[in-house]
Parts: sequence; C-alpha cells; structure tokens
Amino acid sequence: MRSRCEDDSAAIEGLAEWLNTAVGREVARVEREVVDRMIENSFGHFLVQIGCLGDFHDAFEHSRIRSHVVLSERSCVSWGGSPLRAKPAELPLAPASIDALLLPHTLDFALQPQRVLREAERVLIPEGRILIIGFNPLSTWGLMRRAPHHRQPPWCGNQLTSSRLIDWLDLLGFQLEVREWLLFRPPLRSAFSSRLDWIEETGARWWPIFGGIYVMRAVKRVTLSTPLRPRWRQRSAFLPGGAVKPTARQGNHARQ
Repeated sequence: MRSRCEDDSAAIEGLAEWLNTAVGREVARVEREVVDRMIENSFGHFLVQIGCLGDFHDAFEHSRIRSHVVLSERSCVSWGGSPLRAKPAELPLAPASIDALLLPHTLDFALQPQRVLREAERVLIPEGRILIIGFNPLSTWGLMRRAPHHRQPPWCGNQLTSSRLIDWLDLLGFQLEVREWLLFRPPLRSAFSSRLDWIEETGARWWPIFGGIYVMRAVKRVTLSTPLRPRWRQRSAFLPGGAVKPTARQGNHARQ
C-alpha cells in the first residue's frame, strides 16, 4: 500500500521524534533487544545501518563486526551521532562490500521499498545478512495505521506484510533465517501497564503473526554463474585401456 504520510521526506524524522514518547520508547527497547540477539554471532568488517532510527550502539558493540556506519538521507533528532548522508535507494557503496545491513523501519517509509532492497542486495557480500524491522499491518498497530485521519508517523507509511517482504527477498536471492513478532498489546499508553504483560506471553504463544512489529534476518545466497565442466567431457579424450586418443595436430605431426 502506498504511503499516506503528509510529507514522505520528513516521515523518518517524525518517527524519530515519536520514539521519544512513552509508547515509542517501549518500541525502541524491544527492538534493541532483538537486534542485539540477532547480530550477536555475526562477524565481518562492515555493518551499515540505513536510517538512524533507534539506538543500536550497544548491539553493534556486542557483535564481532569491526566497523559500524550509519547512512541517512536526513538528520535524526533521536540519534546522537552525525550520519553520513545517502539515499536508501542510492547507496554510495561498492558492490559486494558490506557484511551486514540493518533497515530499522526504512522500508515502512521508503518511496520505493523494492528498489531499496535491490540496492541492499547489490552492496551485500555473498552470505551477507540483512535485518529488517517493520510495522505489521496484520495487527492492532496496523489497524490504527489504516485510520484515514492518521497522517503522521508512525501511523502513516507503507503497509508491508512480512510475507510480501519475504517474497521480494526470495526473488533477489535471499533466504529467510529467522523472523520474530513483537508487541501484541495495542499501541496505547495505558496498554503498557505491567498488569497487561500477560498479553505479550499469550500473543507470542497463540497468535504470533499478529504482533505489532516484525524483525527478520535473511542471508544473501548466490549460485555459481559458470557451471563446472562435467567429468565425462574430461574423460572423453581417453580411449579404453588408458591410451590417449591422438588429436588432429598430433596426427598431422606423425604423418610428417
């Protein structure tokens, strides 16, 4: 579904401000915990975050990836550093140069989410990982995003289900490794009372696909572009008994 934000260019910045609200802080907390767990065993040279939503610094420090970079089209009020300016669909990165990519709600507000994924596939190395965080349309959070009067982040933006993203990733040669759903209670401040913690436990057990947020990790699979030569072709130059079949050049030399 097409984004319904009043100003798509400023949607990410608006979402960054929302993450400082009571509900937004809870969203940021659970997302950090999951990202920390998903990249804990990752290794390599470069991890790039596309968009500066959320503070994943601690998660990056726990990973075994050496360098961490944040690329963003706009500055973000909730992020303490100064990100490098770049468009998500036009990354200033060499092909097959990045070990891991993190897209925190990047596709939720991208004008061309499929193009962003194609760009991610271009810059990732073979067996590189991509982590995607998104709002789940199939949840109470998604229902609020469908309300016609909600024109501000996080209630506007694209309505991308995790299944659709998995289909897009599959077409690009990615394979899903893990997917988790978070926050089963409605996105209301009153719903985050400790008295309603049972909703999280019940939702995770009985209706996991209805969590308000999904986090998925996929790996870039590649196949050999040049198939290996079959062995029977290699043996065709030999005659029974191990004698070597003469070539045309050998035959001409013998007659000389």
